[in-house]
Amino acid sequence: MRLLMLGGTEFAGRAVVEAALGRGWDVTVFHRGRHTAPAGVRSLHGDRTAPDGLAALADGAWDAVVDTWSAAPFAVRDAARLLRGRVGRYVYVSSCSVYAWAPPAGYTEDAPLVEGAEPDADHTDYARDKRGAELAAVEAFGAERSLLVRAGLLLGPYENVGRLPWWLTRIARGGPVLAPGPRELPLQYIDVRDLAEWILDGVEQELSGPYNLIGPRGLTTTGELLESCVQVTGAAAELRWTDPEVVLEAGVEPWSQLPAWVPPGSELHDALHGADVSRALATGLRCRPVTETVADTWSWLQNLGGGAPQRPDRPPVGLDPEVETKVLATGRPDQGR
Repeated sequence: MRLLMLGGTEFAGRAVVEAALGRGWDVTVFHRGRHTAPAGVRSLHGDRTAPDGLAALADGAWDAVVDTWSAAPFAVRDAARLLRGRVGRYVYVSSCSVYAWAPPAGYTEDAPLVEGAEPDADHTDYARDKRGAELAAVEAFGAERSLLVRAGLLLGPYENVGRLPWWLTRIARGGPVLAPGPRELPLQYIDVRDLAEWILDGVEQELSGPYNLIGPRGLTTTGELLESCVQVTGAAAELRWTDPEVVLEAGVEPWSQLPAWVPPGSELHDALHGADVSRALATGLRCRPVTETVADTWSWLQNLGGGAPQRPDRPPVGLDPEVETKVLATGRPDQGR
């Protein structure tokens, strides 16, 4: 297989490239040259938002292109139009954010979509940008040759958003750790490497259309995630399970200040941890255990010898130590711990 990766030097794109190389595929990576591409690929350089920025893609043919773009949809439009006669399938890594807010628990790929998205648009907001890019891919390649991968929470090595790296580094510091309850709260996520393998399987199976691409609901829990962090770091950390109402009353922001966590029974939990992924499972989606994801992410962080990379277009995540101390001082533990 001949794969063209638009991006491919960070997180999801890098995972796709490494998985493709592992299968012996011929891989071309088109990127801006700000980061080093994995060894074994052919690198093409260009800035897809600049005039003539796609010039390096003027020639060549591939079986599939994978695109993870998250900004102005016109960049996907331009790339798709340029490649449509020379590429077999356009795989666009989208997001479950394209669904109209707030999708109920159990929502499928047929749920209502965000309004106001356009394939020719400049940058607007994340949800409309992702939906506009979906429209651009389908417009150029048609419904039968475009695969829309609506990802959810991504974790694993090379993470440049900071969610699992923050939990690992916080727990590695040791001491009492604010653990938002309930401990048994289901979390829905996917290891970025499992996402990558499914994408390549989808290319081989010639899949098309939209797929919710996250692990099954209940693949892990808050407790399993944080306890795995304690285990792999070997830290002298004490998880203090705290009632969600206490966390919210203290003004702590779910998802951003306590990454991946949102209160049970909320719109946020239904939307972020409640997608129906039966369509993807029916095509062979396989998900590794959370212990493996946590252990491999910790190993990657240690090998970095410093802090994890951070995407410039995403705000930092995590809780201020002083705020954590104040919440822990309330002394109201989660009764379901």
